[in-house]
Order: sequence, then structure tokens, then C-alpha cells
Amino acid sequence: MSLSFTEEQIERYSRHIILPEVGGKGQQKLLNARVFLVGAGGLGSPAAFYLAAAGVGKIGIADGDCVDYSNLQRQILHSAKDVGRSKAISAKETLEALNPDVEVIPYTERLTSGNILDIIKDYDVILDGADNFPTRYLVNDACVFLRKPLSHGSIFRFEGQVTTILPFDGPCYRCLYEEPPPPGLVPSCKEAGVLGILAGVIGTLQATEAIKLILGKGQLLKGKLLIYDSLNMEFKKVNVRKNPNCPVCSDKATIKELIDYEEFCQINT
Repeated sequence: MSLSFTEEQIERYSRHIILPEVGGKGQQKLLNARVFLVGAGGLGSPAAFYLAAAGVGKIGIADGDCVDYSNLQRQILHSAKDVGRSKAISAKETLEALNPDVEVIPYTERLTSGNILDIIKDYDVILDGADNFPTRYLVNDACVFLRKPLSHGSIFRFEGQVTTILPFDGPCYRCLYEEPPPPGLVPSCKEAGVLGILAGVIGTLQATEAIKLILGKGQLLKGKLLIYDSLNMEFKKVNVRKNPNCPVCSDKATIKELIDYEEFCQINT
């Protein structure tokens, strides 16, 4: 691998370069990496900040929503001046101001079964910061079909979860939860609330997993679900097994094409 850093880059990434586990070669891997983030909200915000600061060279970020005041309690990519603007565009401006080395590609359209495969096919790692079940299942299935590593995170009230999915080399999201919950069973963050700082903890853990994937270092949360209880300040790690009857990643798979679950989950688009 040819290493060619400017003096500014050597200074910017010096704390990485002096780490034996990263070094110049590892930093070059980060600069050459392409990470796609689903959502520029509570989880996507801290994850994107740290990925950009780390020097991940290309970051795609998809969000079809606009910033509103209720987002600012946890969605740190945005500020009051961005209210009413596209989250994806606001994210691009914030991240490129933080690190000019990083190219940020904003996607303002909603991810669907018709566009997601074309959008994510050229990215190395996918990071799921979605806030709804239809998108989580869509992203999982697309990553399985394309064999893309996926960092999944979710938050609710005071608790968050993180896992890393390596398709066909461990369980996928459907191995954990085979189908979306019935409409109305699980309230949204809008309905139940969420501790703002919780998003920062979980999103940062997701970014950590993405960087480890790029560097090829450390133990990933493959086959593990990390659960964080912020009220009691407790982390718990539980084993997750592949479901031999998983409808998408097993030998008995029944799902052969992507499904849009908005109607099933009664999501207004």
C-alpha cells in the first residue's frame, strides 16, 4: 500500500498513526474506506462525526427528513440554524467542515426496495441508525443479499443495543427478530421518549465497530448483542445464534427479494 500523507494529515491523524494497531497503513485504509450511514439522526449523528474525524474517506448518508427542534436534543450534526433543512444536506456541511479530507454523499430520498441495492453496493460497511422497523428490515435484507458488513444500533427510552452483522458468517437481524412487530405494539421515540445522551453512546459504539471492520482489528460484536442500560450504568453482552430457519440468511431462506414493510407497520411515508 502506497502511503502519501500531507503534513496536515500527518498532524491531524498523528494519534492514530502512533497506535501500533493503526499506524500509517491503517490510516490509509480509513482514508480509502467507504461507509454508508442510514439516518442522520440520533445514532447517525455521533457515528458520522467520529467516522469523519477518523478520516473515513467517503461517507454516504441517507435521510429523507428535515431538521426540527425536537431533533436538537440528541441529533448533534444539526443546529438551530438548520431547522427546516434536509438532514442529509446539513450533515454533509457539518462533516466536511470538520474534515476536508472526507467526501460526504447526501441521499435525500427515502430508502426503498427499489433503490437501496444500487445505493449501497459500492460501500464497504453499512451503519444502520434507522428509527423505524421497516427500514431496519430493509437494510438487513439488502446487506445479506450483497454480503455487506452491517453495524446495527437501536435506542429506546434509557436502553440501547448494538450488534455487528457479517452476512452468512453469523446471525443477521432477522435471526434475532424474524418479523417486524405488529403495528402499535412498540411505541416510537416520539411516543415514548429517549434520553438524548443515549444516542451518543450507541452511535459511537457503532462507529467503533465500523472502524474495527475497516482496520481488521479487534473482536467484533459478531454473534453478540451489547445491551446498555443508562439508568443503572450497566453493559450486558449476550450471545446470539444463527437461526437455522432464518427466512433470509439460512439454507431454508424464503425471502428472495426485498420487501417494503411500511404498509404492514403502518408507517406514513
